[in-house]
Amino acid sequence: MILALVMALALVACGNKNTDDGKKDDDKKDTPTVITNPDEVQDEMTSSDGKYEVAFVTDVGQLKDKSFNQGTYDGVKLYAANNNLSYKYYQPANGSEVTDDDRFAAMKAAVDNGAKVVVCAGYLQEAALRMAAKQFTDVSFVFIDGYPVGEEADVKDSPALKNIAGVAFKEEQCGYLAGYAVVKEGYTKLGFTGGGGGNNPACCRYGYGFVQGADAAAKELNEKVEINYSWQYGASFSASPELQTMAAGWYQAGTEVIFACGGSMFASVAAAAGAEEGKVVGVDVDQSGESPTVITSAMKGLADSAQWALGKFYAGEFASIGGVQTSLGANENAVGLPTATWSLTKWSVDSYKVMLQDIKDGKIAIDNNYDNLASTENVTLNIVG
Repeated sequence: MILALVMALALVACGNKNTDDGKKDDDKKDTPTVITNPDEVQDEMTSSDGKYEVAFVTDVGQLKDKSFNQGTYDGVKLYAANNNLSYKYYQPANGSEVTDDDRFAAMKAAVDNGAKVVVCAGYLQEAALRMAAKQFTDVSFVFIDGYPVGEEADVKDSPALKNIAGVAFKEEQCGYLAGYAVVKEGYTKLGFTGGGGGNNPACCRYGYGFVQGADAAAKELNEKVEINYSWQYGASFSASPELQTMAAGWYQAGTEVIFACGGSMFASVAAAAGAEEGKVVGVDVDQSGESPTVITSAMKGLADSAQWALGKFYAGEFASIGGVQTSLGANENAVGLPTATWSLTKWSVDSYKVMLQDIKDGKIAIDNNYDNLASTENVTLNIVG
């Protein structure tokens, strides 16, 4: 009898009961909490079966580079966490001396560990991606800062691999905004130091856009601008004493602001700026929290693009982006300057938003062919190295 009474009470307790507003619990819909802060998601997780469904393979440099790798992985983590998926990152061996075989080994490890979709960061992944996509035809690959990858290297009109989605950005647009902003702020002695040795299309677009924006502001203000422009010490996108020494020399010679465009290279430029009372333009993500020397950052939606591409995969729509080029810019809200940490005093957020809309509407044309980089009537380029 006691047992029967306990069971009856338990059934009452677990059944539907009226709440204070007179509605039943079943009438309420639980709204899942969406995580928007990637810092709330751990970098490493342990899956129950030892398999990891979503993988990320880093570019050169460290995962926590406060820039390209970290920004992309933030999107991977957020998508996985919000969709209850297992995830893991893979760092290719040999650091700055990484080879295509090292990158392929990281992709293979991801697939062997159960990855259904692999996000790869950086244009240097092309050769390894070609090998991996051809070997693991049932796996989808997202090529951030990438493009369609042909089945055969260096073969014109080679069919694009359908299990690779190339996602690129219109970096010339946010580079333009950053260049315009610093000249409007009153700076006329600028610098640009880029990663990839001048062979990285994204960095080349950033730099060319930066020059165009500086030129536009200089014309408005009837000013003359000088820009030191260099790919030295940036081939590996890494911080180095040599890069810091070069940046310090620029500051000592009168450079006021340097656009540090290349992952961990930022650390060297920011250190030089701090020692020489200079300023820095950050890249890829809002880097203002990394150094008080940052006055703005040329940002692109790395985290958002990774989530967008993963969403396509899990919606069964990967075929719409596989084997084709996707280029995200102002019209997709994928590039811009950070407004939440705005520190500029001579150019307002409202004026920035007007310019951004003009870019979207095509009223401001920004060239993306960086082969056209050259001095102008208002901007003198000093090519270094």
